[in-house]
Amino acid sequence: MALIIRRATLPDAAIIAEYNVAMALETENIKLDPGTVNAGVNALLASPASEFYIVAEVDGNIAACLLITTEWSDWRNGVFWWIQSVYVAPSHRRKGLYRTMYSRIKEMANKEENVCGFRLYVDKENLAAQKTYRSLGMEPMHYILFHEENK
Repeated sequence: MALIIRRATLPDAAIIAEYNVAMALETENIKLDPGTVNAGVNALLASPASEFYIVAEVDGNIAACLLITTEWSDWRNGVFWWIQSVYVAPSHRRKGLYRTMYSRIKEMANKEENVCGFRLYVDKENLAAQKTYRSLGMEPMHYILFHEENK
């Protein structure tokens, strides 16, 4: 298995959008509009600032992806990298792709002076993902996530 972990580029947008739609349906039973998701992925890849996608390419095909966004912490005078939109294609699960991607993200963050940690949110019913995150040294936080859409 030839594995490459890399930052995503614009030609990767369609498969990332496809994976994001699949992830939302699978993990939260939410049907996203593919056109909207595709436009969102393309917008980020066309003009990345501090946000970026990471992909795992196996034998020339993208098998997994995730998104890194940032949150400024005035308490730490640094940024947290939020790991979002994690998706591993079903045929590639339980093979260490996420573990390898997370390791690469940590390597990347160590080259930045202001990254103070990593955060992610996971559906409370997604026990398999929680087990994976714990096995990598991540711990549940004491916060409760609140949300309101602004349309």
